[in-house]
Amino acid sequence: MRTITTADFSRPLAERSVVTIGNFDGVHRGHRELFRRVATYAAEQQCQSVVLTFDPHPLQVLKPGSVPPMITTSAQKRALIAENDLDLLVVIPFDQQFAALSAERFVRDILVCGLGMRRLVVGHDYAFGRGREGNEALLQRLAGELGFQLEVLEPVGEGELVFSSSTVRRLVRSGEVAAVPSILGRYHCISGQVVAGREIGRSLGFPTANIVTDNQLLPADGVYAVWVEARGELHMGACSIGNNPTFGGDQRTIEVFIFDFEGTIYGQELTIQFAGRLRDLARFADADTLKLQIGRDVAAARSLLSAGLPTRQTV
Repeated sequence: MRTITTADFSRPLAERSVVTIGNFDGVHRGHRELFRRVATYAAEQQCQSVVLTFDPHPLQVLKPGSVPPMITTSAQKRALIAENDLDLLVVIPFDQQFAALSAERFVRDILVCGLGMRRLVVGHDYAFGRGREGNEALLQRLAGELGFQLEVLEPVGEGELVFSSSTVRRLVRSGEVAAVPSILGRYHCISGQVVAGREIGRSLGFPTANIVTDNQLLPADGVYAVWVEARGELHMGACSIGNNPTFGGDQRTIEVFIFDFEGTIYGQELTIQFAGRLRDLARFADADTLKLQIGRDVAAARSLLSAGLPTRQTV
């Protein structure tokens, strides 16, 4: 899959294409169904399959105070989209000038002229363009005028569960990380650099890596069973998020104990996948009591993680 970041469509990027548009935060199973359909139609019609998205999220420009925490970073989102059988990812830098573009101009100038769009596939609730005027009614009219096909996908889910980014955010923020794979098809993960900490875990016999991350969506304070990717290998681990109440911490930190791992990894990047919540944070009477609890946490995490990683779920 090629990735092009541009707002300049004066020269066409594709002659014939099937396109989907969206923010695709989290790249959940509903998004992947859109991608699957785009790839299928593109193969049938001998077109390029194109995903068009925006960076930053439009709300960060239009309503900065109402932006939800993003499930993925921009880099993570691009990597997840690239896992699908697609030809081209177009990332439009979103700013006030682009926000002023009407939905009709967007369809005519970018989708049809710039991408040679022959078919558009969008989610049931997606709207775009100035004032979100690019709704289904406008698209139906332009499809007739400009000669492209339109498919509006109904909500995708299982039973009463609809796959949505907002549901993922709610689950993660409440600590219900074990329920996330049913929507994402994978564990919620964050990545970050290992930095120096207070070395409290080391003094207790459980040396932890302190993580600084660009990910916005963090689980609720607590202790979690996690998978940790370090130096290209996957390890079991336990992760604590919070202010370390036993030792009077005044900052929220992310600390991960990597099982059966030795070596110094300061400055290196780790990826943490949250498999399940073990307990709330608590203030313990002394270091020995905390040490006993951490031992129980490690045993519980090993038991939970022994089932392995979840099978990547499709729709």
